[in-house]
Amino acid sequence: MKLESVTREQIPTIVKERKQRTSEDYVQIDQRVQIIVNAIRQEGDEAVFRYIKELDHADINELVATQAEIDAAFEATSKAFQDIVKEAKTNITAYHEEQREKSWYTNQEDGVWLGQQVRPIDRVGVYVPGGKAAYPSTVLMNVIPAKVAGVEKITVTTPVQEDGSIHPNTLIAASIAGADEILKVGGAHGIAALAYGTETVTPVDKIVGPGNAYVARAKKMVFGDVGIDMIAGPSEVCVIADEYANPAFVAADMLAQAEHDELASSIVVTTSQAFAERVKQEVEAQTEQLNRQSIINQSIKQQGALYVVDDLKIGFELVNELAPEHLEVHTENPFEQLEKIKHAGAIFLGEYAPEALGDYFAGPNHTLPTNGTAKFSSPLGVYDFMKKSSVIYYNEEALGKVVNQIDRFALEEGLDGHAASVKKRFE
Repeated sequence: MKLESVTREQIPTIVKERKQRTSEDYVQIDQRVQIIVNAIRQEGDEAVFRYIKELDHADINELVATQAEIDAAFEATSKAFQDIVKEAKTNITAYHEEQREKSWYTNQEDGVWLGQQVRPIDRVGVYVPGGKAAYPSTVLMNVIPAKVAGVEKITVTTPVQEDGSIHPNTLIAASIAGADEILKVGGAHGIAALAYGTETVTPVDKIVGPGNAYVARAKKMVFGDVGIDMIAGPSEVCVIADEYANPAFVAADMLAQAEHDELASSIVVTTSQAFAERVKQEVEAQTEQLNRQSIINQSIKQQGALYVVDDLKIGFELVNELAPEHLEVHTENPFEQLEKIKHAGAIFLGEYAPEALGDYFAGPNHTLPTNGTAKFSSPLGVYDFMKKSSVIYYNEEALGKVVNQIDRFALEEGLDGHAASVKKRFE
């Protein structure tokens, strides 16, 4: 893990380096994904079953999880864990209910009525990584805001295990969150099935949820035919800290990020060289206590960094240019620093607000913009599952007052048909 002093002039170089994290050959992946997507569109269920057998190494007869399978999942999981999922659902629901948008209308002059109608998307597909692993938190974070928005049908799709089953933690989370349907399809074939439909799968209007490179490229490929949430890159945490911060806490949060995968980025921006040294020592010591040491060591070595700056002003300049997915503020007075933050997916204030709190339980969504895209995009929310329609009403008198302006505007653009369509009403 690098430890270096940074000046204001070096910020552009650092940001450029941080954005170049990738190890994927997208040309080959895209070629493979295109073949899969085309096959699903042309052959439907037959191709889906074929790819499940070929890629997931499972032989199944039905694509939709049954109520009996869901019931069995509840039997296979502890009530204690189910209660935790339900409590997390309560927190996530309460937070997202604050994001509800309302239709609005205005009548500021006689004969003119304008507004915006807000309606939920009809059908949404939620992709959840699966197989041997299970991510019930991902289920909650993607299904619940869609539910709060009022989406008519929410379909969760996830890869099966080799025995043809879905991990029980995923099944109970989908049921508790309120999913209407659970499909046993993962990978690019799962995305294609959601986007274009099959004999079994009803096509959706938007697809959300994280996945591997094949899932991400498939989402990008079907975008335009359906909506998507984002193309997420490797996960990242940035901690900005002063000399009052606890190095053990900061190191623990870096390691929590690093265990995701080898490309996960864990960086610290601090005003104290001595603090940076202590964090480095803590990272080395705490790594020995964790299970995923191989992944963590690779991530910390290649993607970890400790940047020492002269003052917090320069520190926040660097942070805002990085626009990190997760930003933790470990300073003496974190609330005083909030107004200095312009770009971040999620902001965690104080040493007792670790990123893991947001990942699982606090309520804000953990599906966040990565790789600097927080400069122009936001966390997944209720607004991602709603659409807006403009509403316009003019009566005859009101239109008559502006007919000449519209006529001139249209003619300036060479569109005499537009002009005629307005003037026709007054002949």
